[in-house]
Amino acid sequence: MRIAFDLLYLLGIVVYSPKMIYRILRQNRYRSGWKERLGNISRRRPDKSCIWIHAVSVGEVNATKTLIEQLHEQLPDYEIVLSATTDTGMARAKALYGENLSVFYFPFDFSPVMTKAIRNINPAACLLMELEIWPNLAAIASEKNIPLVVVNGRISDRSFPRYLKIRPLVKPMFSRLALALAQTAEYAERFKALGCDPAGVIVTSSLKYDTAQVADTVEGGDVLAAQLNLGDEPLWVAGGTGPDEERIILDIFSRLKKDTRFASLRLAIVPRKPERFDEVAALIEASGFDFVRYSTLKNENKAAEGKPAVILGDTMGDLRKFYSLAVVVFVGRTLTPMGGSDMMEPAALGKCTIFGPHTFNFKQTVDALLSAGGAVEVKDVNELLATMQKCLADPHYARQIAAAGQNVIKQNQGATKKSVDAIVRLMQAGRV
Repeated sequence: MRIAFDLLYLLGIVVYSPKMIYRILRQNRYRSGWKERLGNISRRRPDKSCIWIHAVSVGEVNATKTLIEQLHEQLPDYEIVLSATTDTGMARAKALYGENLSVFYFPFDFSPVMTKAIRNINPAACLLMELEIWPNLAAIASEKNIPLVVVNGRISDRSFPRYLKIRPLVKPMFSRLALALAQTAEYAERFKALGCDPAGVIVTSSLKYDTAQVADTVEGGDVLAAQLNLGDEPLWVAGGTGPDEERIILDIFSRLKKDTRFASLRLAIVPRKPERFDEVAALIEASGFDFVRYSTLKNENKAAEGKPAVILGDTMGDLRKFYSLAVVVFVGRTLTPMGGSDMMEPAALGKCTIFGPHTFNFKQTVDALLSAGGAVEVKDVNELLATMQKCLADPHYARQIAAAGQNVIKQNQGATKKSVDAIVRLMQAGRV
């Protein structure tokens, strides 16, 4: 099977290589980390036993915060190392842990590369955030008696039917999981259906509820407000946006501004991917609104001149600060079928949260928020405009949604403790 998967990977590289080359040359992606991606990984404390955590990108990295804190408390004799796949995930991992943990790019799942990586890391256990289980990783870890644990596990509505179609291929991979710590009972059943031992499947809720910090203010939010020259005028924040959404947001903003009730409204757009910052800047400029790039204000440590109608949030790590200043938040990658961005963060901050219908990556959170009246789902552009008009014109309505959303986050916290307790039991049972 390893040979078969290696051949499939080679075929995938041949097919994907033109796109990869384009991204390297035009988007500055995939330019770093090749040594680590090829398995040449070193640890800061090779003398200690090791727990390897793998998180794909920014969202998964953020979800490790409370997990790593409690693992350090419960298992202080273990070094914790963290890998990420994407450049943005690596940047976030270094920002959070760069001074304290060994952080590296996830190695390719080619069997010789993964064998080398596991030999260099020498983990006592491997924790995979959400689902990131790979065939050769699973096979090699099993041979070396390294338990694999899926933490914050989910199998989306899109992925599950695809896995079922190739169940004979993926069943050996899923059956090698020592634990599948699932976000919901529905996800737990999917893990079982794909081959996981039912005794090792546990429902924990989502770690992201724990990492979503419930607060009314955010450190640095006052500084950001001063830099934006934000006074009493309401701020609409569109966060984690994707292609085609910014054009829609700007059109709705233009229509809102024509209403005298909303003439003072300002807009902050924070694209999900940094390689799109320049593209979105050009789009805003073409819209005719006066705007400012926040990176300019931040880098030059100055305030905006006047009160630009639109702010482009073109920095990393500042989205939560923007959310803290918002009257209404639109969560991006939801008007077009991209699966959504994290809506827990604005809800935890007590913000009136709106998103589109394409939220398959956050199904459990969406269901919880909507059932409690803690967010608003809009089906299309017209519904988004109407909802924005209602939220801005009726502050009491917006505050009710915000309060209900924040309460949902509070009620669903506790996944970290359940997850860490299960991991500690596994470690203490002598299986590692």
